[in-house]
Amino acid sequence: MKSTKPFSQSSEENKTVILEQLMVLYANSDCVLEIGSGTGQHAVHFARHLSHLRWQPTELAENVAGVNIWVEDAGLDNIEAPLVLDVAQQHWGLTADYDAVFSANTLHIMSILHVEKLFAGLGKLLNKDALFCCYGPFNKDGRFSSESNARFDHWLKQRDEASGIRDMSELTVFAEKAGFVLQEDIEMPVNNRILVWKMS
Repeated sequence: MKSTKPFSQSSEENKTVILEQLMVLYANSDCVLEIGSGTGQHAVHFARHLSHLRWQPTELAENVAGVNIWVEDAGLDNIEAPLVLDVAQQHWGLTADYDAVFSANTLHIMSILHVEKLFAGLGKLLNKDALFCCYGPFNKDGRFSSESNARFDHWLKQRDEASGIRDMSELTVFAEKAGFVLQEDIEMPVNNRILVWKMS
């Protein structure tokens, strides 16, 4: 029996504004690894409008089937079947030559240990000048950017005490240890940002 096609309203609402940034950021990229593809909506939308890219979705094992429905329904030549990826694993088993990485609304879902493992894993995988673009809510200097983000952080911790909105200073420590340098901090609608790291 075919799985139900998953849907995220927030992905539907933010895909256009994110794409506007990725069209510039990934103008010279060839192959993008997406960490935590969620429903698969972003992967399909971005691959459709960034036809010069090969897009590789990944998700945890229990979510891959849903992503695959979106990928198969889209019928695009430049998007691959989703791969199972758990950033906590020591060996990711990825062999393609990715020159860009994208992730949306993942770091506040992961535990801080998994966030550190994500950066470490990307540091081993990516070559010099590769970009890692990460979309979502982030704190600066230990402060929430809005009351709504503070409420969201409280809700996250009520659901899972290991989750929560991450501070950019904390992420910078993980990123620099893995060989990344922060290139851009792009303000986005609804108190979100795109942080752009580059392998040095």
